[in-house]
Amino acid sequence: MTMSDARGARERLVVIGGDAAGMSAASQARRLKGPDELEIVAFERGHFTSFSACGIPYWVGGDVPERDRLIARTAEEHRARDIDLRLRTEVTELDLDRGRVRARDVDSGAESWTSYDKLVIATGARPIRPELPGMDAPGVHGVQTLDDGQALLDTLSRTRGRRAVVVGAGYIGVEMAEAMLNRGYEVTVVNRGEEPMATLDPDMGRLVRRAMEGMGITMVNDAEVTGLRTGDDGGVRAVATEDAEYPADVVVLGIGVRPETTLARAAGLPLGEHGGLLTDRSMRVRGHENIWAGGDCVEVLDLVSGQQRHIPLGTHANKHGQIIGAGAGGGYATFPGVVGTAVSKVCDLEIARTGLREKDAHRVGLRFESVTIESTSRAGYYPNASPMTVKMLAELRTGRLLGVQIVGREGAGKRVDIAAVALTAGMTVDRMTTLDLGYAPPFSPVWDPILVAARKAAAKIGSAL
Repeated sequence: MTMSDARGARERLVVIGGDAAGMSAASQARRLKGPDELEIVAFERGHFTSFSACGIPYWVGGDVPERDRLIARTAEEHRARDIDLRLRTEVTELDLDRGRVRARDVDSGAESWTSYDKLVIATGARPIRPELPGMDAPGVHGVQTLDDGQALLDTLSRTRGRRAVVVGAGYIGVEMAEAMLNRGYEVTVVNRGEEPMATLDPDMGRLVRRAMEGMGITMVNDAEVTGLRTGDDGGVRAVATEDAEYPADVVVLGIGVRPETTLARAAGLPLGEHGGLLTDRSMRVRGHENIWAGGDCVEVLDLVSGQQRHIPLGTHANKHGQIIGAGAGGGYATFPGVVGTAVSKVCDLEIARTGLREKDAHRVGLRFESVTIESTSRAGYYPNASPMTVKMLAELRTGRLLGVQIVGREGAGKRVDIAAVALTAGMTVDRMTTLDLGYAPPFSPVWDPILVAARKAAAKIGSAL
């Protein structure tokens, strides 16, 4: 007898995780099936649901004036749509054989089992927090959730000193460096890599470093953190590397994240090379007809390299949720994969990338040519035209576009979307040169910077044949 048999005709969908993927799945399933057909129970261990984690640095930095602006849909709004959303409730065990999950009330400690006919795993990712001395000291903060952001703001309101150290120089690291700069702190970024933004090639990351230094941020590259020093009160006082110590009144961790798949691993569900759950095109967990997974806890197909990758972005998570909800609600949809597009900023510097870096292409055995061009966001004679650098990779012999990186000022970042579409379509750089893009002096030179790079790449590919 199935669980639905025991409850009558109505099935039960259980969702683990109340943010982008989980609640998008729940909402889409509810659109397709009413409460008489499908009961939906969602568990979220935090205080908030359906919030923008990507917006936390801008809230901390003061660009977004209040926390609730980052909440797309409140728990009450979900419940009004007949979704039984249980906040401050953490799922601690999956029993796949009996089709049930064990959940614990975070505040009371009370535990109970909930059965399911269909299960969605949207457990997200966990911040990397090295096991080093002082890492749990007061004044050391990650910024994964709204609770994290509030805790950081509370610390800033109590802290007398004005020295901030950001550990890590990826997206979160550079965005939090800007946030602390905006709050009037002296900012030092300690980065283990050769240059900031390891999602770029080092030559493009160098442009980011120079711009950050020009803004007054102290960049420390090729530096491994060995521990955090604390004061007599136990609070953090400095970040230590092998060669130096950097005074700190507050420390922000921006080292990156890993898929949160502790439950899935314990239950024996299939995980990939990067630790994320493996799914099919409809986001079903491989080998399990009634279990779906999406968001930062899964690995996805890279359409350029043909390999699985872990790319924790809210854009993907929301798409995953729509697809999962369609399947769980009796419909059909698929997720084809990604090309790895991302955009960020630090102060007025825009940073964007899509496709493969040089080391990515080498890793998968692709031979390529790369070109780098300098251009402007508008016609050179038009007021406020700002410079930008575009780097483009194209496959040798075929000319297939492999990747694009952009660093520049206003108007640079979103140009990466042109390249993202070209990558998804499998276009060659030669074909890209004929794209009919919009032109007027306030928006672009006659030859858009992306097309200038494509022309140069096509010529270089042609000469190499």
